[in-house]
Amino acid sequence: MLITGASGFAGGHLVAACRDAGDEVTPLSRSAGARAGVSADLLDPHATRAAVAVAAPHVVYHLAALAHVGRSWDDPATTLAQNQAMSLNVLEAVRADVPTAVVVAVSSGEVYGPPAALPVDEGALLRPQNPYAVSKAAGDLLAGFYADAHGLPVVRPRAFNHAGPGQPALYALASFARQVAAGLENGDDPIRVATGNPDARRDFTDVRDVVRAYRLLAEAGESGAINVCSGHSVSARELIAALGRVTGAEIEHTVDQRLVRAHEVMEIRGSAARLRAVTGWRPEIPLDTTLADTVDWWRAEMRAGRVADPARE
Repeated sequence: MLITGASGFAGGHLVAACRDAGDEVTPLSRSAGARAGVSADLLDPHATRAAVAVAAPHVVYHLAALAHVGRSWDDPATTLAQNQAMSLNVLEAVRADVPTAVVVAVSSGEVYGPPAALPVDEGALLRPQNPYAVSKAAGDLLAGFYADAHGLPVVRPRAFNHAGPGQPALYALASFARQVAAGLENGDDPIRVATGNPDARRDFTDVRDVVRAYRLLAEAGESGAINVCSGHSVSARELIAALGRVTGAEIEHTVDQRLVRAHEVMEIRGSAARLRAVTGWRPEIPLDTTLADTVDWWRAEMRAGRVADPARE
């Protein structure tokens, strides 16, 4: 099997999960390294096709993307152009060289935008509300087109927010956990944690549960769009309270207006009923465990000198 975006957050966890299960894995990343067996720039259609042809996979997990909502507002053209180009090049390479391979083309719960009803199921209209979400909606539709027009077996997991050890602090839950970890390392009392909109609610699932869902979907070979989500939403305010609970720390929560997004969707929460019906999957890792493991990971990184203390940056 071939995994694009193998050096990324979810990609790295997927590589580990597949190898632990005994799968023969060819990780693909833009730069070669210990976690990437093949180096190829997915923006180059010829390099992409060569990588797919050499790997000759029976499953292709396509995770590579520019995946940060905030940064997509700063440079929407790059996010839109690159995410669509990478998806197109992967799908074209599969069509040309391994048309029987199951393609797990990872989409996002962001494609739904403001919901008409909660929880959102796969029949809801796509109303993306930021450039990243638009790029993922385009990739989702493109993958569906390749299934319809070329008969490729393509499943489109619409993954809602996921978190866990190893996630960059660009993302909300990881940022909160990093701030708490830094406070614990510094002996702060209280620990000050800044967030954006404290009442925006998101549907979080542990990344280790998410990649388990991807593997199950690949095994099932079921085509179409399928939500990957917990079915429960939590606000930033509730996450901060939970971080205090799992660490035993007193936390002083402040709102940084620079982190408050324009055009915010106030609640994103999905239905995983189809995923359960197809694979039997249910999330197994509680949110408190995700939070505790993420804080522990940040503390270990800080002690090893691999990340700076954000309070001193």
